[in-house]
Amino acid sequence: MTFTELVERLMPHLIIAPILLPMATAAVMLLLGDKRRPLKAVVNVASCALGVFIAIALVYWVQHIGTPQAVGVYLPSNWPVPYGIVLVVDRLSAMMILLTSVLGMAAVLYASARWHKAGVHFHPLFQLQLMGLYGAFLTADLFNLFVFFEIMLTASYGLLLHGSGWARVRAGLHYIAMNLMASSLFLIGVAILYGVTGTLNMADMAIMVPAIPEDDRGLLHAGAAILVIAFLIKAAAWPLNFWLPSTYSSASTPVAALFAIMTKLGLYAILRVWTLLFPQDAGVSSLFGSPVLIGLGLVTLTFGAIGIIANQHLGRMAAFCVILSSGTLLAALGFGQPAVTGGALYYTLGSTLGISAFFLLGELIDRTREVEENPLYVSEVEPDDEAFAYPVDLMPVRDVNLDDDEQALFGRAIPAAMAFLGLAFIVCGLTIAGLPPLPGFVGKVVMLSALLNPDGFGRDAPVSLGAWILLALLVIGGLLTTIAMSRAGVRYFWAPDGRPVPRLRVIETLPIGALVLLLGVLVWQADAVLRYVNATARGLHDPKDYIGTVVSTKPVPSPTATGEGGLRR
Repeated sequence: MTFTELVERLMPHLIIAPILLPMATAAVMLLLGDKRRPLKAVVNVASCALGVFIAIALVYWVQHIGTPQAVGVYLPSNWPVPYGIVLVVDRLSAMMILLTSVLGMAAVLYASARWHKAGVHFHPLFQLQLMGLYGAFLTADLFNLFVFFEIMLTASYGLLLHGSGWARVRAGLHYIAMNLMASSLFLIGVAILYGVTGTLNMADMAIMVPAIPEDDRGLLHAGAAILVIAFLIKAAAWPLNFWLPSTYSSASTPVAALFAIMTKLGLYAILRVWTLLFPQDAGVSSLFGSPVLIGLGLVTLTFGAIGIIANQHLGRMAAFCVILSSGTLLAALGFGQPAVTGGALYYTLGSTLGISAFFLLGELIDRTREVEENPLYVSEVEPDDEAFAYPVDLMPVRDVNLDDDEQALFGRAIPAAMAFLGLAFIVCGLTIAGLPPLPGFVGKVVMLSALLNPDGFGRDAPVSLGAWILLALLVIGGLLTTIAMSRAGVRYFWAPDGRPVPRLRVIETLPIGALVLLLGVLVWQADAVLRYVNATARGLHDPKDYIGTVVSTKPVPSPTATGEGGLRR
């Protein structure tokens, strides 16, 4: 059986698999108890690997063998739309599920080295976190979006406190308080929208919005604004992002790496609801709130760039990189142009992978400052337990220049551990700063090309003030990020002469290497990825196919029901 035949046979039930798999895995690991951590680690890794396979299958289906609209619908309760739960997979949700599954796989591999032993219930909480993320990307109605948000947040509370410590407790209290407020605003916004439209299904709501009387349109806008405030809190938009730097930098390393996707969930929710309810052909409600989104994005981008240059701790730098990425995406999405949205989605992939790898890399780099002062590049490790640590002959070589300690200036071997950390740091730094030739640069170029040529190349069209401001801030933000990364590189790799090689395990370096490799794949396959994200953006800004496919989906008839209560063999 070919891969295509397998995917066709599994559809449409494959749509619900990303939700059922982590839910079942979490239940199994709870039944295993607290003392079988090695076994639970194996189960967790296997489940995440299967989740990556499912995500790849969904992306393949929407791109190659799905419906002409590239939209798949699943009715778990088999109730007609809009009365029952509806799960929908399209190009955007499939892409975000794949990105989440990759980050989850990298984080759980890294955690299985030692972090999963730092507290109880790490593995079931990790799976419930994935379940909430997958469900939020797949659901097609606002109430179930709230439900999956709460599942994700409840699990994140426990994961944030994993490993204990006063810093995590203090950051966790701020995090919980902000998210409780966001959840309250979420419910208020949903209640107002339901009162105005009479439905919670987003596709059905999009049909109702044009017919809303003018007297009720202000209430519609108010409900949408309250709902978006809740999403902006989760997307870390200024000034609602004061909780993020301390929260992300205090979390354990694998948890912070997974948290890199959570702000993108807030942006996903804004993009999904905004393009469905307020598309460009929505009349007086067309692109409602667009200037506010652009303004908040520009301020958030500025705040993130200043935070990066103002910090030297790698964890806090990575946290402000999350804010920088969110601000860039929020400003770009606010313009409401499909070509800009396509570039923003490409930038989402590169920046999220780079930031997640940077979180994982930060702990390994910090080990160079924690180990004992031994002779330069000498490592006292067991070969079967460590990945990159080799003794190096430091005897000076004749006929070469020597330093003050009679050591050779040239010809000195760079240990594999330091070479790996240095190269990975350079790739992550270039990606986050948006420098060529990595994905951050490609995404920014695509976005700016669309903004500065709104009617296409070769056509003289006016460029908005917001586009020029975004261009200036992207250049300045990239410059500040480059300076901050260069300063950190000098501090950790160039200046610390005399420090021994850190101890690295293969299972810790493997996920970082995989994420860095994926950044290279994004550049290597940039044309194919850009075609995918541009098709995604066109479908978002012209949601007729999405709406039509969802509302036209019918329940599956019972195979045993016939006539008036009869049974069919």
